[in-house]
Amino acid sequence: MGKSNTSIDFSTVLGSAVHDMKNSLCLLLQSIENLGTSITDPNITTREHLASAHYEAARLNTGLVQLLSLYRAGLDNLPLNIDEHYIDEVADELRATNESYLNHKNMRLEVEHSADLVWYLDADLIAILLNDVLINAMRYSNERIKLSIFEEEQFLVVKIEDDGPGYPQAMLDANDLKMQHFDISQGRTGLGLFFARLIAEAHTNGERKGSIRLENGGSFGGSVFELKLP
Repeated sequence: MGKSNTSIDFSTVLGSAVHDMKNSLCLLLQSIENLGTSITDPNITTREHLASAHYEAARLNTGLVQLLSLYRAGLDNLPLNIDEHYIDEVADELRATNESYLNHKNMRLEVEHSADLVWYLDADLIAILLNDVLINAMRYSNERIKLSIFEEEQFLVVKIEDDGPGYPQAMLDANDLKMQHFDISQGRTGLGLFFARLIAEAHTNGERKGSIRLENGGSFGGSVFELKLP
């Protein structure tokens, strides 16, 4: 009998594997949160272990979503599901998703947004982007993080600021790189930043398109992430 010429559809295998892994990670995150609420008066060491476990599981979950989306998009064309969304709901969901981690780390998240602000965007992709930025802010900041959302010059502006040591110079230098020059193998300077810019620039309105920018300073002297959507 000759060899079969049937080829394996790697994208289907990858999609199925990522789906299964995401389900397991969601259960793991839920277990971590349940553990945190069931322990009465946890000491500092216990809180640190819980925060670390929550952080790593959340990062794995985000990484899997990024990997699958980039693979399916072929790194060129990210499909969007644009719809009208209330920004206060986006902010509330972001806070709720990370409430457990904030409590474990004894951090304070300050949220400021314009009342009744509505925008057209892909809520799922923007949530993934902002959640990844917020998780990193919680990982590297000391105790204060600020999320600001407002309209400026016909753009929706989202800022996440923290009181940590700020972004390393390599990430600040990447502000001015073109998409095709990104090296997505360089850890924190790689896939997350590439994915954030891909999502931002996929949001367009006429000749205008979204963007991201990193800087140090801001309200608390640490890192400042800015997302602008037309």
